[in-house]
Amino acid sequence: MTLDTASKSRSRIPNFFKLSIRDRIDALRAHTELTEDDLLALEHGTHTLRCHVADKMIENVVGVFGLPLGLGLNFLIDGREVIVPLSVEEPSIVAGLSGAARTARLSGGFSTEVSDPILIGQVQVVNLTDVDSARQALLDSEREIVSLANSLHPKMVARGGGAQGIEVFHHRVPEGGQEGAPERDMLVLHLLVDTREAMGANIVNSMCESVASLIERIAGGRVFLRILSNLTDRAIVRAHVRIPVANLTMKGYSGKDVRDGIVLANDLALVDPYRATTHNKGIMNGVDAIAIATGNDFRAIEAAAHAYAARSGRYRALTRWYKEENGHLKGEIEIPVKVGTVGGSLETNPSVRLNHRLLGNPSATQLAGIFGAVGLAQNYAALRSLSTAGIQQNHMTLHARSVASTAKVPEELFDEVVDALIESGEIKVWNAQEIVSRIQKKTNAVQSADTEPRSSASGKVILLGEHAVVYGRSALAAPIPLAVESRVVDAEDGVHLVIPRWGVEQRVPTLDEHPAGAAGILALLLQRLDLTNRSMTIEVFPNVPRAVGLGGSAALAVSVIRALDVHFAIGLNDKRINDFAFDCERAAHGTPSGVDNTVATYSKPILFRGPSQSGKSSFEDLTIAKPLPLVIAMTGNESLTAKTVARVRQAWQCNKALYERVFDQIDELTLAGAEAARDGSLDDLGELMNLCQGFLNALQVSTREIEEIVEVARRHGAVGAKLTGGGGGGSVVALCPDGPEQVVSAVEAMGYEALAFEASGSNVP
Repeated sequence: MTLDTASKSRSRIPNFFKLSIRDRIDALRAHTELTEDDLLALEHGTHTLRCHVADKMIENVVGVFGLPLGLGLNFLIDGREVIVPLSVEEPSIVAGLSGAARTARLSGGFSTEVSDPILIGQVQVVNLTDVDSARQALLDSEREIVSLANSLHPKMVARGGGAQGIEVFHHRVPEGGQEGAPERDMLVLHLLVDTREAMGANIVNSMCESVASLIERIAGGRVFLRILSNLTDRAIVRAHVRIPVANLTMKGYSGKDVRDGIVLANDLALVDPYRATTHNKGIMNGVDAIAIATGNDFRAIEAAAHAYAARSGRYRALTRWYKEENGHLKGEIEIPVKVGTVGGSLETNPSVRLNHRLLGNPSATQLAGIFGAVGLAQNYAALRSLSTAGIQQNHMTLHARSVASTAKVPEELFDEVVDALIESGEIKVWNAQEIVSRIQKKTNAVQSADTEPRSSASGKVILLGEHAVVYGRSALAAPIPLAVESRVVDAEDGVHLVIPRWGVEQRVPTLDEHPAGAAGILALLLQRLDLTNRSMTIEVFPNVPRAVGLGGSAALAVSVIRALDVHFAIGLNDKRINDFAFDCERAAHGTPSGVDNTVATYSKPILFRGPSQSGKSSFEDLTIAKPLPLVIAMTGNESLTAKTVARVRQAWQCNKALYERVFDQIDELTLAGAEAARDGSLDDLGELMNLCQGFLNALQVSTREIEEIVEVARRHGAVGAKLTGGGGGGSVVALCPDGPEQVVSAVEAMGYEALAFEASGSNVP
């Protein structure tokens, strides 16, 4: 597929930045021609360069260095929708490009003009006796020189490329570059080569080598250097954009003010090399990012751009922004861009191949035009920011967010702390920590003044027995203390659910209205407790993320049931609380085992026995000889328990005998693990966890992220590590007898969240 025939390439994907990575990849299914293999490779990270391939690309390879891969959206270039892959580590570039492209598309997007993809090969001739005669002889022999160069590359000539002509230049240079030293004469022959779809460096170099002897014979001197030039001023891209003043208006600034500010900022870059250097660096922020993503030589493109900016003898801006007669803002860029779509790393690196497919497999000329549009868009984004709120404000926000993250500011306070840091002007880690302390003191004061107590429930971690427990086998589980807290306060107009940390604030309808999610579960619970006619606000304070395999939904149910029991003096015992919570779990997950609600209710390590043929489950308290030092690592992907349980059930139904044997083996591991925990044999327990992970992987409920965390945890001291919960995302539990610090640090260094705690028999909330 080429860009001209793309049927699904729609670059406008609203709210793309708000989606999870998995949902973004899923959105590409509808907007690009990427294959299912491509999408799976993105989701699982298998598109990245592997060490054994990298070892064949350069010398002394010891690893592969990664960069984020983002997408520039909203681009309309020469009437074509284009999604632009960008590999870059600097924040705001992708967002700035996408915003600029969105503004440009309102008035028709970007238009481009691209010259033929000509590279220049240089052949240096020295030790000449008659320079002028040698120069003329070379010019007279142009056809012979070009024919010899092309004879080595007939396929390129057949595709319309190859050597097109020559130029010859006479230079006089002081010996050693010393001013006043005797001068020497030299000729430099330029071999002009159209390399078509290839970047062409190797082709041009080989052509220069091939004609060296002929040039020596014609000129009568000695050929010294023969190599391409990276100043590709014969491969020029010109991109244009026209933006009506009305489309420039933004909060606090009229469109005219924005237009005039952009023009004024660009004017400075046209006359001042100090400003022009930063101006052009901003352009290359976008150009380099797409060059890296598409496997092109960003160093060569960068060098050519800066040399071209100084072609007049004074370094100046590569763009021009001005006001048209009708008042519109017009932007233009002229920049040398020589890119390729075949050969080199483009053939070797799977990420590069995928990115070309994402672009719609453009030709080298089309790709060069995209580079030009991206450079112009990036320049617009930078100038617009400079001439309005200012880049410094954006940088301050990014810096404040980085500082808040370093200070480990709780998620529910993050935005408030970032705003306070910017307002204070003291963007430091210590200040972020002080702001958190002040907020928490204020919150605690409000809470202490509230007479309504909070009720709490534990989360859970399954050490052994996931999925098999659904089929009547055992599971070894331990509580995560104080996972969720809840309280109920009187209200006047129905039932309301408030979960500040998750941004939830909604009315809870009755079951007759068929509510979904948490509201549906609460509606069921209120009906079972005969509280549907009472008005109240149910406040929930979760201390673990949602859908990460840590029993958050069961803990929420148990804590809410306890809060209702306290507020309305119902008089529920633990068994009835557990029964009600199991009903909630069944509504949420379809066919739960009952482990989550049991641990949430009793907050003790347990050996749980899944439902037998009679449909009844049972559990026994597990007295463990020593606390279990555990680390929970969260993948960042939701663990959709209902989905993974259904997938395993479908496989079980297709081959019951096989899966029953697998469940029996998991059961044996679980029972042995319970004995190891009772005896305090943590190394044995860890080994059993590792074996269980193998079975869970075979059940296809593990993921690439889970396997990656498991491997890193074991390598940094965990005696056992495995997924916990339903799988398909969620979390990993690691047993760390020598302490959790190294495992936590290693997991966080990979970009995942981790928490450490000890599981014992005293986790009663």
